[in-house]
Amino acid sequence: MPYITTKDGTEIFYKDQGTGQPIVFSHGWPLSSDDWDNQTFYFASRGFRCIAHDRRGHGRSTQTWDGNDMDTYADDLAALTEKLDLKDAVHVGHSTGGGEVARYIGRHGTNRVAKAVLIGAVPPIMLKTEANPGGQPIEAFDAMRENLTADRAQFFRDLPTGPFYGFNRPDAKVSQGIIDNWWRQGMLVGFKASYDCIKAFSETDFTGDLKKIDVPLLVMHGDDDQIVPIEDSALLSSKIAPNATLKVYKGFPHGMCTTHHEQINADLLDFIKGEQTREAKA
Repeated sequence: MPYITTKDGTEIFYKDQGTGQPIVFSHGWPLSSDDWDNQTFYFASRGFRCIAHDRRGHGRSTQTWDGNDMDTYADDLAALTEKLDLKDAVHVGHSTGGGEVARYIGRHGTNRVAKAVLIGAVPPIMLKTEANPGGQPIEAFDAMRENLTADRAQFFRDLPTGPFYGFNRPDAKVSQGIIDNWWRQGMLVGFKASYDCIKAFSETDFTGDLKKIDVPLLVMHGDDDQIVPIEDSALLSSKIAPNATLKVYKGFPHGMCTTHHEQINADLLDFIKGEQTREAKA
């Protein structure tokens, strides 16, 4: 199985499929590179090289006790891109992975980056502060930590069953397979890593990183995202990043890369090829 070893000895698992211009995928919490299977198959089948890794502590990577923070996640991503000598890469991040992509560019620049995409992503900052009055209160993230420590297995059943994929909406087409696959991935994450990552994705301020994204950036977000509300994420990030294009999807949930992968993949392909993105379906 393919791994790289970081400077602190952490082994990072990655998938490397296809040939051509590289597309690097950064997954959300508490999942793994498997969450990108709909995308990696699609793009590898269309002449791209697709790289998706398991963040430290997640999936098949080392279950680290330390280093579960955005700076380290970004440095791990940099180590991967350097080891594979990726150039002219498109970096795509979903949710927490969007923060990872932003921090990677903020810390390591865009010498190896052609374009970037943030999908349902956590930047600029999720937490409510004096500077970010529209954010979510700390109590919301404290509740996540409490639920995690009380009964992680059940908590990881409740999220995909309800708000993550919008399966709690009256007209939702519920897929038990999608729910089970989310739970399978979530239960592979190290307990400490899953706990620490809540702080990483909720309290990290990516404003400075967004300002450093000097390549074309596509910000994709569903307006029915119940996990990362669009008002305090995509609508702000698209104004902060200098070369950003905002794409809003009416009625789409947080996990739209799975539930609406045909639409998301088509729009990603258009953006990567430099064409106009399609209008989202109602």
